[in-house]
Amino acid sequence: MNAIKRKILLNPGPATTTDTVKMAQVVPDICPREKEFTAVMEGLRQDLLKVVHADPQEYAAVLFCGSGTLNMDVCLNSLLPQGKTILVVNNGAYSCRAVDICRYYGLPCLDLQFPVDQLPDLTAVERTLQEHPEIALVYTTHHETGTGILNPVREIGAIAHRYGAISVVDTTSTFAMRPIHMEEEQMDFCMASAQKGLMAMAGLSFILGRRSRIEQSKDYPRRSYYCNLYLQYEQFETTGQMHFTPPVQTIYAAVQAMKEYIAEGEQAKWARHLRVAEAIHAGLEALGLREAIARELQSGLVVSVRYPDDSHWEFERIHDFCYQRGFTIYPGKIAGAQTFRLCALGAIDESDIREFFRVLEAALRECQVAIPAACSLAEGQTAGGQREER
Repeated sequence: MNAIKRKILLNPGPATTTDTVKMAQVVPDICPREKEFTAVMEGLRQDLLKVVHADPQEYAAVLFCGSGTLNMDVCLNSLLPQGKTILVVNNGAYSCRAVDICRYYGLPCLDLQFPVDQLPDLTAVERTLQEHPEIALVYTTHHETGTGILNPVREIGAIAHRYGAISVVDTTSTFAMRPIHMEEEQMDFCMASAQKGLMAMAGLSFILGRRSRIEQSKDYPRRSYYCNLYLQYEQFETTGQMHFTPPVQTIYAAVQAMKEYIAEGEQAKWARHLRVAEAIHAGLEALGLREAIARELQSGLVVSVRYPDDSHWEFERIHDFCYQRGFTIYPGKIAGAQTFRLCALGAIDESDIREFFRVLEAALRECQVAIPAACSLAEGQTAGGQREER
């Protein structure tokens, strides 16, 4: 196998992959309806449940062809009973996207907004459920990658359950990175896609949820044909196959990525992400660059960095300098605040981050940006954000 040029992606996904995952896509052609491929998907479904310590008797993994946003669409349109309402706990761009999906379907939705640089107010969440007994689904984003904030999904899930609602959590940017135990985290459903924590390829996503709730949804309004959770679940349970054509090569890559996840181990992988995050914090501090989100609120996976207050700073020039040397950085998503993001995702380690900061320092010097950098962005500046691929 010829060596594949390695690039370090510090954007929030897709993530840097191993060559073995890339090459796992090179397989003999196969009809996806063959029993051999059905067995491949079934093995992956079972392994996905193990990642979040979910009992296969109680939970099922349902695969879909699409990006992480497709999962959001599926859960929101499939899991709402007739005459009921969705509560979106909204403190970031991906929670806003959930609200947008509800509006596109015309689903009753309460958009409970909080500042994007702060955690949701749990008292306000509970008060909303008290005042609105029609709420049947509480939707939360575990990790808002626009900012790097980690939300208290366990506490929100417990509140939802006290009032008879289900807890649906977007774990796209935490699955297979931060350890997750679905029962302990009070999650009825979680979702992710293969190109982030699993360190595989884009095009495959998956929803993990309570079987009883999926089966109940059979009698809910069917608002989409392709994006219906029960229809896809039923196909897997009765035939072992997707309802429609699966992304065959992408699934082979995901199977290889899962093997590598298991070999590395849950705790060892999380420790590696933390090493990378600490190296990012240290590198920023050494250059005088400031973080936009309080450290204690961060996920350990994404760091939002303020632009320096320097007339020579141009993000595109810095980006291009780094990109030409094998490192990708990414714009921020805090409207009204000039930021960029560095992410501790993918098949990278702290040595890659140390090399990145050598390149970043060279970029700053090339562009005549002062070191240490100065930044005048006000503390607590907040708001929504720009679009991002997912």
